[in-house]
Amino acid sequence: MSNAYPQPTTQNSKLRTLVTGGGGFLGRYIVEQLLARGDDVTVFARGAYSELEALGARVMRGDLQDAEALKCACAGMDVVFHVAARAGMWGPWDDFYGVNVIGTRNVIAACRANKIPKLINTSSPSVIFDGEPHEGVGESYPYPTRYESPYPHTKAIAEQDVIAAHSPDLLTVSLRPHLIIGPRDNHLLPGLLARAKTGLLPQVGDGTNKVDLTDVEDAARAHLLAADALALGSALDGPPGHGCVYFISQGEPVNLWTWIRDLLHALDLPEPRLRLSLRTARAAGAVLEKLHTALRRPGEPRLTRFIASELAQSHYYDISAARRDFGYIPQRNMAEVTARVVRAVDSGR
Repeated sequence: MSNAYPQPTTQNSKLRTLVTGGGGFLGRYIVEQLLARGDDVTVFARGAYSELEALGARVMRGDLQDAEALKCACAGMDVVFHVAARAGMWGPWDDFYGVNVIGTRNVIAACRANKIPKLINTSSPSVIFDGEPHEGVGESYPYPTRYESPYPHTKAIAEQDVIAAHSPDLLTVSLRPHLIIGPRDNHLLPGLLARAKTGLLPQVGDGTNKVDLTDVEDAARAHLLAADALALGSALDGPPGHGCVYFISQGEPVNLWTWIRDLLHALDLPEPRLRLSLRTARAAGAVLEKLHTALRRPGEPRLTRFIASELAQSHYYDISAARRDFGYIPQRNMAEVTARVVRAVDSGR
């Protein structure tokens, strides 16, 4: 396995890059890889990140919904990596719409105002989640007509805006990394492990569903590779209004519940004891969603219909387009990815 980061397509060139959400889980790895290969990096984020500044990045504090701040941050850039988003599967629609839709539209406008030639958008496979199993589907799979969570809905709107923004003056591409894991994960695995520790993690479904996972360093590499390949006349360059999208993963689907049980065993955590059918779990999720809303409880319900379906159904995707069009090849197999996760969790205890 090679640990070398992708190099700029033009030898001895130094790209001026902006990374929105550069202090987040995926964003920080993108920043580190850009810096490691010698690019100039500015981070646009709400918080202060002295550790990134120590590495050589410039940090500009601001909000995606502040159009003028974004225009200022984008000045003089060669490429923008739009990674920032409002994540989570529950919450007020306006919160998700403001960050994910209005924020993305502000990024597009800032790119146009500053004549930035490339925009790489971080999307999600959840934008096409329609309640059905997804087994090796490709990028032509359609958007659903309805959504059960504001996150995939608003990310789908944002992705379509980025696709429509593609033109000879602003080349765009959207990547859909699936279930990103790795050291410094502050969202997916911590939530899973916290529920397992308290015995609140039920197995949903019959336990045969397969899913894709993505190593965070590979997900970051995919962004750099796509940015370097994005040029007029490249495989990524469609007609105006037709920016490309690509699924990203390790390309090695795992049995979800076998993987979870093996992970919990390696970490000496209790395995799920309660088993629910998908139908029962979705019914319970619907009740909990209504109670959460009626009682105005903070945080997320213990279970939602969307999460129940994600836990019970297969969702893995064809990454051959990313391999073909910009040379994305996962650098770790799933055994290596899982081992890194176990070491990271153990070291953080």
